[in-house]
Amino acid sequence: MQPHHRIFGVFFIFALSMGALLSRLPDLQRSLHLTEGQLGLTLIAMSCGALVGLTFSSPLIVRLGARSTAYVTVLGASALYAVVPWMPSAIWVTPLFFVAGILAGALEINVNLETDRHEARLGYRIMNRAHGMWSLGFFVTAFISAGVRQLGVSMQMHLLVALLVVIVAGVIVFSGIENAPVRVDSHDGKAPLVAFPTLGLAALCLIGASPLLVEGAGIDWSAIYMRDVFAVEPFVGGLSITLFSLFMAIARLSIDPVVDRFSPRAVATALLVVAAAGLILVAMAPHPYAALLGFVLMGIGCSAVYPLAVSAAAQRNDRPASVNVAALGQLTFVVFFVGPPLLGFIAENWGIRFSYWACVPLIVASLLVIKALAPRPVKVFSEPEPATPHG
Repeated sequence: MQPHHRIFGVFFIFALSMGALLSRLPDLQRSLHLTEGQLGLTLIAMSCGALVGLTFSSPLIVRLGARSTAYVTVLGASALYAVVPWMPSAIWVTPLFFVAGILAGALEINVNLETDRHEARLGYRIMNRAHGMWSLGFFVTAFISAGVRQLGVSMQMHLLVALLVVIVAGVIVFSGIENAPVRVDSHDGKAPLVAFPTLGLAALCLIGASPLLVEGAGIDWSAIYMRDVFAVEPFVGGLSITLFSLFMAIARLSIDPVVDRFSPRAVATALLVVAAAGLILVAMAPHPYAALLGFVLMGIGCSAVYPLAVSAAAQRNDRPASVNVAALGQLTFVVFFVGPPLLGFIAENWGIRFSYWACVPLIVASLLVIKALAPRPVKVFSEPEPATPHG
């Protein structure tokens, strides 16, 4: 297994466990007797934890290294997810979500930083493929979850089996992880204890946040949307997150050559337009299959925009790459976790269809600052360009 393939494995394995939990949110909502708004408030604990992890964990990640960080974050968060269904009320679930969020935030820094360094080592773009493995993991676990829910398997058994799979796969994949060499063109200063976004990162934060809001709407609320709006069977309802994740994975795994041929800016612009079209279709869908097509477009549309923003942040040389990645992740990951609770509040008060309309303005705002991404294909080499003789 190549070194960067092990980082791909970290993305995939973590998505298996997190996706198993998120695909059972309709069942968790009913077992805890929560409204959409109350479920959203419970999920905010995860976003708060992610903010803590993204803000404070960079120095610890540097000290632990990529392998130890992968073990702690993935296995730790997966164990917490497996405990959630056993809790008697939301009060008990909230602290579990908070700690799991901390681990997810630290994981986000670790895998994105290592992926950027492997890009520099390899000399070609792999960031989208790495995030594609995350989406592929969500597709696999969502497809399995749709069948598991249809068969009536309990959340407790489902998430316990998911934890066992993660432990076995994690031991196999994580054991060979080695720290990738630091980019030679990276900032060589010491990472600060706390990572905050700078003005220069603001546009990239906005560009990265909008697709994550769409992703949160697709992953967290799609099954509930299908159940409440169309009263479909659990398997059909589960197809929403399955198709969303599948087409996001396909796009991410295949789009790197497209970015290299055109440009990060052109690709991100096209994808954001597709995401907006998917949101509008879901919001207006007259039939469940029209809604499923909307979720397909949403998956394609938000596929590569966030990885492109991460690459752009990691390649800035004003601060250490780990700090810029962490700072970008603060806003974007918080949107990923806070967005769905806010959408739940909107759904409870104005209807779940309107919650998808609410995502469109952020997409428009991202298009207005899309110039923050490179207008031409960008080389991922870390070596300096050879000097050209004059004359």
